[in-house]
Amino acid sequence: MYIIESYSIAVLFCIITMLCWGSWANTQKLAGSSWRFELFYWDYVIGIFLLALIFGYTLGSTGEAGRNFTEDLFQADRKSYSLAFIGGVIFNLANILIVAAIAYAGMSVAFPVGIGLALVLGVIVNYFATQKGDPFLLFTGVILVVIAIVMDAMAYKKLAQKDRKNPKIGLILALIGGFLMSFFYFFVAQSMSLDFSNPEGGKFTPYGAVFVFSIGILMSNFVFNTILMKKPIEGEKLYAADYFKGRPMVHLVGILGGIIWCVGMSFSIIAAEKAGPAISYGLGQGATMVAAFWGVFIWREFKNAPKGTNLLLSGMFLLFILGLGMIVYAGVS
Repeated sequence: MYIIESYSIAVLFCIITMLCWGSWANTQKLAGSSWRFELFYWDYVIGIFLLALIFGYTLGSTGEAGRNFTEDLFQADRKSYSLAFIGGVIFNLANILIVAAIAYAGMSVAFPVGIGLALVLGVIVNYFATQKGDPFLLFTGVILVVIAIVMDAMAYKKLAQKDRKNPKIGLILALIGGFLMSFFYFFVAQSMSLDFSNPEGGKFTPYGAVFVFSIGILMSNFVFNTILMKKPIEGEKLYAADYFKGRPMVHLVGILGGIIWCVGMSFSIIAAEKAGPAISYGLGQGATMVAAFWGVFIWREFKNAPKGTNLLLSGMFLLFILGLGMIVYAGVS
């Protein structure tokens, strides 16, 4: 299977993760406002599953190092399967809430608040599980990201007040989703051996772990998303037949969104051996800044914001960049 050989390549993979995780939600926007996010989400989950399977039989079955994908799946024990599967279930519930927050509050709010909180808690959880990297630099970077999240929440409050919206709904959805999101990576990382060249028996390599994780997402979606369709946060009740009313291009856009996200997840997990789970996860969750960029500059979600909002947004981007830079250097020290 394909294995990263150096920390610098691991950082590059984490940057690709950051771009993927911060950009996939654009596909929800591209699907159109008339296509409800509950329907979009079915295609998104299918995209994650398909990419995990494709990577397993390509990158996961290439080269002589480690174990190939099929062998990896057959040798893993029940505990590893359970951990990776539970990680998928937790991620799915968290992500549905964050996607709902995107639909209500926009990318520039839901991502920095929800995924930003996931970054902070996730780095802490993963660092104490596998202590790799300079803790001072790592947690100083995390503190800067926390301040950036607060500044983004303040900017959204200004915008929501002008639009006469209740700012609490979007923020609450993002915060609950972010809290849950902070734990999924820990479960997946615990299902793997962090020596990819000579993996521990009973544990997964990255490709097997991501595939079982994707099964957890797919299976749990029949529960979580079905409930959400019957009792939506916003809008009328949806039925299974509504999904089949979508145009082929709309479905393909949703699948593309899942593929983009899963490329990021796979690259992050592959990078975890050299970078450590805390840094790999934390840098990947710099997606918050990427998503905020899309929301502010491309989708123009703050174009009608009141005076003083731009200063808060500028400060948010600056602190995100500084915080992420410190997280990277924590692995070099």
